[in-house]
Amino acid sequence: MSRKLVIDPVTRIEGHGKVTVYLDDNNKVTGARLHVVEFRGFEKFIQGHPYWEAPMLLQRICGICFVSHHLCGAKALDDMIGVGYSTGNSVTVAAEKIRRLGHYGQQLQSHVTAYFYLIAPEMLFGIDAPPEQRNVLGLVEADPELVKRVVALRKWGQEVIVAVLGKRMHGISSIPGGVNNNLSIEARDRLLNGEDGLIGVDTVIEYAQDALAVFHDFHEKNREMVDSFGDVPALNMCLVGDDDNVDYYHGKMRIVDKDKNIVQELDYHDYLDHFSEATEEWSYMKFPYLKALGREEGSVRVGPLARLNVTKSYEDSTPLAKAALERFHDYTKGKANNMTLHTNWARAIEILHSAEQIKNLLNDADLQSTNLLLTPPKSDWTGEGVGVVEAPRGTLLHHYRADQEGNMTFCNLVVATTQNNTVMNRTVKSVAEEFLNGNELITEGMMNAIEVGIRAYDPCLSCATHAMGQMPLIVSVFDADGKLVDERTR
Repeated sequence: MSRKLVIDPVTRIEGHGKVTVYLDDNNKVTGARLHVVEFRGFEKFIQGHPYWEAPMLLQRICGICFVSHHLCGAKALDDMIGVGYSTGNSVTVAAEKIRRLGHYGQQLQSHVTAYFYLIAPEMLFGIDAPPEQRNVLGLVEADPELVKRVVALRKWGQEVIVAVLGKRMHGISSIPGGVNNNLSIEARDRLLNGEDGLIGVDTVIEYAQDALAVFHDFHEKNREMVDSFGDVPALNMCLVGDDDNVDYYHGKMRIVDKDKNIVQELDYHDYLDHFSEATEEWSYMKFPYLKALGREEGSVRVGPLARLNVTKSYEDSTPLAKAALERFHDYTKGKANNMTLHTNWARAIEILHSAEQIKNLLNDADLQSTNLLLTPPKSDWTGEGVGVVEAPRGTLLHHYRADQEGNMTFCNLVVATTQNNTVMNRTVKSVAEEFLNGNELITEGMMNAIEVGIRAYDPCLSCATHAMGQMPLIVSVFDADGKLVDERTR
């Protein structure tokens, strides 16, 4: 008799999802799906608001990667008023560097949160460790000194965000044409040197190396499992700058194959000319793909693993991260890395890279400049804009339109987790086949392995959900005794 196994909810991710695995009479996996079961309507209810509110309101789609949404929206607004990169009249050098500083601060604190709080328990205790152990409290008990360093590291990243955006969550810095404040000397020195319980930037770089040490130790002890776990194909996509390496704030969209050959490269303003989005009745999350290659061959991976696959090298000004990236590339001998758990390796490298980049920016005098804003004439208004940045989880796109009065008429968000939807589903099926095939007795640890595969992508389901048609609505009426007396379904 065939069986259906359900994981509901998937734990230690942002948002609400479940997994269904189907087994035949011989306990062989015949199918596996990641269902995204929540719906949020940000694209709709922003309509009618003044265009300049978009980056402030739409960043509230997430409490983790809000800076990315804020910056992505700001870049779209730049386009709308005629100050975008597409016009050749981009924001000032100081404004861009301040935006980049906030973006790196968010990436550091977001990656640290995902890596240590959500992912590391399995690396330290094992996939089949007791549930009561494989969590952050288990980490505290096993290695309190490591957790103290992690808390200090995340706090420092949040303080970078505070210095740029004014508060830890949903602050405001970017405005149409630039930013509203520079970085004060006091804030700079506090981040550089540390004070009032805050560590300094050199200590941050030291602590950032802990993440790499955790992964290398885990990999060394479990090499065969780590390398085979969820080894699934996908193209790799990220923004690249003029040096052909990843640029987290601006660049061309580059897509490479398993041999790191460029499949396609495009101006992100032309995204909709090259990508389409499929839908499935069992999920509120769409499935983007390159039109030219079709849904299966044209699906992409984004995020830390994809970025390192696309990136040839880091800057000489980030020597520790550059050396770590070289070691990462050497492991696959020039080929793209499709090993899902190596996403955690890539994430650890990006923590270190972010720390070194922040140090470089803090020592840049441009951040004290007062040349922060461009205000073009009203005749430059285009009413449409596209912004793209590399969020912690991968490539993020905001596309806006507004009428002549400046009121929003259209909004489309294509987030990193949506881009990863197909490859995440491939991972779920691959891991299910590896751990469940042929086993009549399914253990909790086997089921947790599927969740481990999902967590490697650090999905943000709250950011990613869309729906075709109407969200089903059920209204139930109960009497005083709790008896159902009426029900209506739409």
